[in-house]
Amino acid sequence: MQLILLSGGSGKRLWPLSNDSFSKQFLRLLPAPDGSRESMVQRVVRQIRASSLGAEITIATGEGQRDAITSQLGESVEIVTEPERRDTFPAIALACIYLSSRKHCPSDEVVVVMPSDPYIDEGYFEAIGRMAEAVRAGAADLVLMGIEPTYPSTKYGYIVPRQKKEGIMQVERFTEKPDAANAEKLIGMGALWNGGVFAFRLGYLLDIAARYTGAKDRTFESVRAEYSRFPKISFDYEVAEKAESVAVVPFNGTWKDLGTWDALSEVLGENAIGNVLLDPGSTNTHAVNRLGIPCLCVGTDNLMVAASPDGILVADKSRCEDIKPFVARLDNRPMFEERRWGQYKVLEDYLGSDVSSHSLVKHLILNPGKNISYQEHRHRSEIWTFIEGEGELLIDGQLHRVGRGDVANIRAGQKHAVRAITELHFIEVQLGDPLVEEDIIRYDLNWPEKQSC
Repeated sequence: MQLILLSGGSGKRLWPLSNDSFSKQFLRLLPAPDGSRESMVQRVVRQIRASSLGAEITIATGEGQRDAITSQLGESVEIVTEPERRDTFPAIALACIYLSSRKHCPSDEVVVVMPSDPYIDEGYFEAIGRMAEAVRAGAADLVLMGIEPTYPSTKYGYIVPRQKKEGIMQVERFTEKPDAANAEKLIGMGALWNGGVFAFRLGYLLDIAARYTGAKDRTFESVRAEYSRFPKISFDYEVAEKAESVAVVPFNGTWKDLGTWDALSEVLGENAIGNVLLDPGSTNTHAVNRLGIPCLCVGTDNLMVAASPDGILVADKSRCEDIKPFVARLDNRPMFEERRWGQYKVLEDYLGSDVSSHSLVKHLILNPGKNISYQEHRHRSEIWTFIEGEGELLIDGQLHRVGRGDVANIRAGQKHAVRAITELHFIEVQLGDPLVEEDIIRYDLNWPEKQSC
């Protein structure tokens, strides 16, 4: 079995901890078995591997999330990146073409697609196993997971079975996000929430994708190069709602959509995370602080407080659904990112009276053995001050050993890279304009052998 995890989204409802570069599924906030904290995607991958599915995992995502996935999961999963965002159908189609072209999976291979961020229990994967068996048995071309509703939600789409019964049910129709009154009626008819989980044979999806690629046997590289041929459309609209043979398998275990702060607060395990002090008089208040300064909550009731370099949120939990349109009005660059080599945090973005006084200050942390790519910048110079750890600095082909107290001045146009021997911390001051992540030209590099410096 091949399992495709969909990892996308901008995470605006979990601002300020998530942003366009660091979506909600990467937030290390959930209690892990070893007492630490793990992200949603780490939790789901751990659960898949602990299940009896025996599935090989491929993550379908955008290019901007590749580094975060590699940082959190290492090289243990395959990653397929979209060259541009075009919704879930193109992302799933591209991943399936990868399975066929790169992994040489046969057309009768069972493929299951699921989101990377649900909060679920072990029974969820038992339901996926039943979905896979239904596909193998020919119960339907497409098999979906239906979540047993717990209330008449207006946030989810509904799957209406032809007849409510145990096990596999044929699907009569779909209804997208009804109002409360219609949701109540749908539940009375035995309708299930659409959990966004799909199972099918690989060849089934390749046939559908071929309508846009022109042929089933095209290479992954050629399809990715012409990705814009795919329409911007969801898998539900392009495939599920047009399918002639579609069935649903019900699931009634633990399932939470942690897309808002009030929902996420229910599974944090603690009311205070980070440098937070809650007084005993505060009730039903949760605070997550990723800043170095303390956060004090006194006499608060039913509040969600979240602080990060991107900003500070104070919201009544009953209004957490309303955050997204306000966040959309903010136009700040991401102030924190997790990369394949470690992470960085922006300490200050200073814009003076003219362009020449623009500066950006970052704190970067490189994990042992990791390195930043060999690169140069056209519009900025950089000053690196190493504050902890040991590493190797490469500037225009010259290798230098660096450690606490060392300073490097890197001019615009100079090629440079750094590799951590131990965990390496340094402060980067950028000078120039524009100061943007896109001002990077990368070069291939075989890291030079160690030499005396």
